[in-house]
Amino acid sequence: MLTRPLLLLMAVTTGLTVGGNYVNQPLLDTIARDYGIGDGRAAALVTVAQVSYGLGLLLVVPLGDLLERRRLLVVLALLAAAGHAVCALAPTYPVLVVGTAVAGSFSVAAQILVPFAAELAEPGREGRAVGTVMSGLLIGALLARSVSGALAALAGWHAPYAVVAVGLLLVSVVLGRRLPRSEPTAAGGYVATLRSGASLVRELPRLRTRALLGGLGFAGVSVLFATTTFLLSGPRFGLSELQIGLVGLAGVAGASMASVAGRMADAGRGQLVTGLGAAGLVLTWGVLGLSSSVWLTSLLLFVLGFGLADMFLQAVHVSNQNVVYPLRPDARSRLNSVYMTTYFAGGAVGSAVGSAAWGAGGWPLVTVAGAGFGVLVVLVWLVDVRLGRAAARGGVSDVAAGSR
Repeated sequence: MLTRPLLLLMAVTTGLTVGGNYVNQPLLDTIARDYGIGDGRAAALVTVAQVSYGLGLLLVVPLGDLLERRRLLVVLALLAAAGHAVCALAPTYPVLVVGTAVAGSFSVAAQILVPFAAELAEPGREGRAVGTVMSGLLIGALLARSVSGALAALAGWHAPYAVVAVGLLLVSVVLGRRLPRSEPTAAGGYVATLRSGASLVRELPRLRTRALLGGLGFAGVSVLFATTTFLLSGPRFGLSELQIGLVGLAGVAGASMASVAGRMADAGRGQLVTGLGAAGLVLTWGVLGLSSSVWLTSLLLFVLGFGLADMFLQAVHVSNQNVVYPLRPDARSRLNSVYMTTYFAGGAVGSAVGSAAWGAGGWPLVTVAGAGFGVLVVLVWLVDVRLGRAAARGGVSDVAAGSR
């Protein structure tokens, strides 16, 4: 039974585990000076966190179907805490890299909690549960940067790592006491479980379309993330690092949309939410393009576009999850592994495309690239609509029709 306190615990846990991967971003300059290394080596910590998180999605998240989840989640939270503790005490840069990799790999506990919340929710309330947990994840990721910078200013750059480590330690204790036990749903061993993920991709067309929707949507928004600093710190806006960080808080709109999208999915409007989100991802680039154009320069328009981009992405993302998880209820963790791996792969592609577009043609070309990904989201959504309608004609619900 998913009670309100348990749901909030899961939301806080996801926010803390995922947010821990972002605490290093405001600290890179200080870390570089402290260890006497170049900015490039310090910035590599961000890449280490992202790559290790991606590997965790691929290799660790499927364990949620193979092992008892309460025990697994406690162990993952403790391992992530250990990684952050290593970072907090790191005497050298290589030790900091190791700690970052450990913390990133096991912070994927969040991606086991999200489908677990859907499983524990009452029938018809799965979307609301997913939306609430995703709101916690998004708020944690957003606040991590600003809180980390404030803690570092007060007590040095080691302090944010120490706070996250202690927080995860406390959370692991509460999880062990409050989470219900679960029964493993995957037959066979670890390798067989990983292989079955590939089988799910072959068997479930809507897993493919929804994973593509997520990956392409995140790619488009990553184009924005990868180029925002270049635009806002340039001559047209001239913002400082602190001011640019405050602009990023506009993404809180996305956290609010996660909960709304989940409730609409429960009401049978998930396909509508996806379509509105897909169209919104295209139109938002019109706002962003206009914010720095030959006609005007408007920070207000940019902030509006930034918030809308994250909001529409979460509309697509949460509605995707509410379609994907019921496709095979006995394989939720493997489904989420496939979906989230595609999602973050799309983000990596979008970041690369955004950086290349900025170098080749500045903000106008960035706008075209971002809108192009949005158009692809709309096209894939139209394919998914056809799959849903075909399944409905066959007498199977829109959500459950994974293999039709």
